[in-house]
Amino acid sequence: MQTSIPCLFMRGGTSRGPFFLESDLPADTALRDKVLLAIMGSPHARQIDGLGGGHPLTSKVGIVRPSMVPGIDLDFLFAQLQPDKDTVDTTPNCGNMLAAVVPFALERGLAAPQGETTTLRVLTLNTGMACDITVQTPGGRVEYDGDARIDGVPGTSAPIAINFLDTAGSVCSGLLPTGSVKNLIDGIEVTCIDNGMPMVLFRATEVGRTGAESVESLNADTELKTRIEGLRLLAGHLMGLGNVAEKNYPKMCLIAPPSAGGAVGTRCFIPHVCHDAIGVLAAVTVATACVLEGSVADGLAKVPDGAAKTIAVEHPTGEFSVELELDPQDPQKVVRAALLRTARLLMKGEVMIPASVWEGKPA
Repeated sequence: MQTSIPCLFMRGGTSRGPFFLESDLPADTALRDKVLLAIMGSPHARQIDGLGGGHPLTSKVGIVRPSMVPGIDLDFLFAQLQPDKDTVDTTPNCGNMLAAVVPFALERGLAAPQGETTTLRVLTLNTGMACDITVQTPGGRVEYDGDARIDGVPGTSAPIAINFLDTAGSVCSGLLPTGSVKNLIDGIEVTCIDNGMPMVLFRATEVGRTGAESVESLNADTELKTRIEGLRLLAGHLMGLGNVAEKNYPKMCLIAPPSAGGAVGTRCFIPHVCHDAIGVLAAVTVATACVLEGSVADGLAKVPDGAAKTIAVEHPTGEFSVELELDPQDPQKVVRAALLRTARLLMKGEVMIPASVWEGKPA
């Protein structure tokens, strides 16, 4: 026997995964996690018996509900699974999957279209961060076709604008959780920062690399990955995150001078696999480090003048532009972060799991 669960399979930014109404999943967290593991086919390297794509970027789940918080339209819980592990991590955010939340909500009738465009305020339950998301809704339907292009996704789609309202200290105690813009850890100068995603940034040259290496070569570089993991474990304690051995954060990022006209070059690990692109909130956090005086990016990144800046973060498959606005009274403080993403509904229907895992909601 099998249990069927209503599901929309969606791409959000450069990630993808199934989206669910919270009410269609078990209320008990432990049982819910067992259900999600069964849905994705974890743990198995290829996730052959589930919806997962054998990669962290395609091992993600979105859970949405109408919000009871005043001024908030939707609550969003992001779950990061791993192909070869039996873990379900709901502590970090995912800005890519966030792009699919409003399209999902409109498709499932959680909200009504507002006109040519629809803007809803979304609260990420993972960290308590809120944002305004605007999607195209001509004729009262979500529009997926358009001219917006994002690196890491083929073709073009309708634009989705995400305006983050408060990203500093999303998981950590603040923007700079160590209390310093730069630290020396294990002989490496780093900037530990959280402006939407806890991250450890360091210059590629600090570990004997250029920052222009291919994703394949970095994923095969066991010496580098071992050193980065050791650095990550030490940084986790310094950032107030405790033992991060089983956590998906902080993300680790090698930075280098830009090579394609952007502001900075990056190679991000999430946290053990080199990302083909860069995560949304990782890009926001890297861009923030670029504008902070004294960070490891200071003097390396090419930053435009003015209080409002567009920072183009280069990654292995292109670039990711982030709009930042600085506090005129305190140029070390970012007061606004906005960016462009796209999303697409890939499939709608029901996902099947063994009834031995869960017999489903009562009729």
